[in-house]
Amino acid sequence: MKNIVVVSCILFCPIIYGQKNISLSSPDKKITFSLHASSEAFLYNVSYKGKPVIVNSGIGLSFLGTGAFKSNLRAGKPFRGNGEENYELIVGKTRFVRDRYNELLIPLEESVEPYRRIHLAVRIFDGGVAFRYEFPEHLKQDSVFITEENTSFTFKDNPNVLALFLPNYTTSHEGEYTSLRFNEIREDTLIDMPALFELPGKIYAAITEAALVNYAGMYLSKQEGVLKSKLSPLPSQPGLKVKAKLPHKSPWRVILLSDRIGGLLESNILTSLNEASKITATSWIRPGKTTFPWWNGNIVPDTLNAPGNNFVTNQYYIDFCARNNIEYHTIVEYGLHQWYVDDGVNFQPGPNSDVTKPVPGLDIKEICDYAKTKGVAVRVWVHWAALYPKLDTAFAIFEKWGLAGMMVDFMDRDDQQMVIIQEEMLQKAAKHKLHIQFHGSYKPTGMHRTYPNEFTREGTLNYEVNKWDKRITPDHDLTIAFTRMIAGSTDYHLGGFRAVPDSLFKVQYTRPLMLGTRCHMLAMYVVFENYLGMVCDFPAAYEGEPGFEFLKIVPTTWDETKVLQAELQEFITIAREKNNEWFIGSINNHKSRQITIALDFLPAGEYTAVIYTDATDARQNRNALLKEEKILRAADKLSINLAAGGGAVIHLRLNKVKM
Repeated sequence: MKNIVVVSCILFCPIIYGQKNISLSSPDKKITFSLHASSEAFLYNVSYKGKPVIVNSGIGLSFLGTGAFKSNLRAGKPFRGNGEENYELIVGKTRFVRDRYNELLIPLEESVEPYRRIHLAVRIFDGGVAFRYEFPEHLKQDSVFITEENTSFTFKDNPNVLALFLPNYTTSHEGEYTSLRFNEIREDTLIDMPALFELPGKIYAAITEAALVNYAGMYLSKQEGVLKSKLSPLPSQPGLKVKAKLPHKSPWRVILLSDRIGGLLESNILTSLNEASKITATSWIRPGKTTFPWWNGNIVPDTLNAPGNNFVTNQYYIDFCARNNIEYHTIVEYGLHQWYVDDGVNFQPGPNSDVTKPVPGLDIKEICDYAKTKGVAVRVWVHWAALYPKLDTAFAIFEKWGLAGMMVDFMDRDDQQMVIIQEEMLQKAAKHKLHIQFHGSYKPTGMHRTYPNEFTREGTLNYEVNKWDKRITPDHDLTIAFTRMIAGSTDYHLGGFRAVPDSLFKVQYTRPLMLGTRCHMLAMYVVFENYLGMVCDFPAAYEGEPGFEFLKIVPTTWDETKVLQAELQEFITIAREKNNEWFIGSINNHKSRQITIALDFLPAGEYTAVIYTDATDARQNRNALLKEEKILRAADKLSINLAAGGGAVIHLRLNKVKM
């Protein structure tokens, strides 16, 4: 399906508006954006259903050598338009997207020397408002040098906040989120995005960014009681955040709004703010599930001949994939040593690291050739700093070997330089028909529309931590669903099949343990948006185990997504559809509860439903589940018991009408 953009507009005319308000509403009239001039700056306001949300908040930037672009500004007559984005996502939570919007382009110019001009672009959808800074060509300069962005977000009331606080800009974005009131946030603390705000009257707002291209990643920080933007600095020039040739554009600053928390999770605004796919031939792009043996400790049977980073170990996992409809096997380290030649320590590349040279005894092409005969594709883990210096050579060799993609890890930055590097990786990987899974990386910004070979991103504290700490709880899973997942595909080390009560949990580097129930784990594959779902445990942990049959069939990309029920930090129920089959997942926090799931979202017809729920003794036996089959229709409702830390999954197939 082609990308279609319909735009109608009024021709630009540089008439000075002075102090006059400029306003714009969403197509459904629920959201309004307005811009007005104060004595010192231009300020914007955002309201939802007539209620103020963001009030008297500043816009502006600071430039190297020429200072702040904030005061002594005048606005030209706005360029008004409206449009509609219709497109197909190759990987996503919705296959066919249709988003209507209204837009403004407001020229802002200094009334004094040096008469700089910036355009403020505003676009409002049903469900959110976005704006960005556009830097047009300038007669006196050909480049832009930004030292800071002075965007602020001043909430009308004192909202409840759910956010990840960070010590600095060099981060894997892996930490626990904090729930507090806005006035309790400490000054000058970095806040990661997306950040969630709950205002009085059950209005939910999430702040994040879209289309992060050739620019620094953005954070938030409370300064003098106001939430302000902070840009990630360049490593070699910490006083400088962005340098680029003109014309140039910032990413979109996005405020998602709804009176349903589920509305933020259903939104496709982030992808709608990105460019259409730059990959024309996409038949090779095949999302799915993958092994990741590093997590379980590279477990193989005692009968396996000479396990190690070699053919027989990888053959064992490939055969498992072939038996169980798992699309990918990942080649990882073995015995704390990479699969490629590397003289580094602690997973950091050494001076002689070479991703084009496997360790002795490992023939990647032999493994790929074998996997192909089994209908399985192969991918590898790689440290970004070992890959990037040999990017072109490595990708050509990876393609020759027959690899399908890779996890690129330990990036831990989102300064402009790293943002450029990641886009370059996606562009060049596509030329060699390779997908990428970014780990130790910043949040998604909707770029999987432009580069659908970007399957997923981590930037999340997840079940890998169970190998060395006890920090990942069912409550944490819920928090991630209400925060980080708003940005998009959320990579988690899913699939642990050894759940225990809290009192029996202990840290195990091999065969890690889990705290949530088996049903909670199954439901995570539906609740979490992730186009490359991991099946991290070892084959013997799965085969013959209750619930594994569900992992064989659950998709990783979806045609439609609906959030059926959600109570912030309590529980969430999401329904996703793929090829006319529906999958429903519920995950719960530490309190047991009963929920009722109405099926009125289903199209008419009779469905065979396979239902997995927590067993009655799930508090002690965390792996126990109940499985039943029912005939259901859209008029039906299901009463489901969720254990503490529990969950439920339902798979519904439409029955064919007998003639």
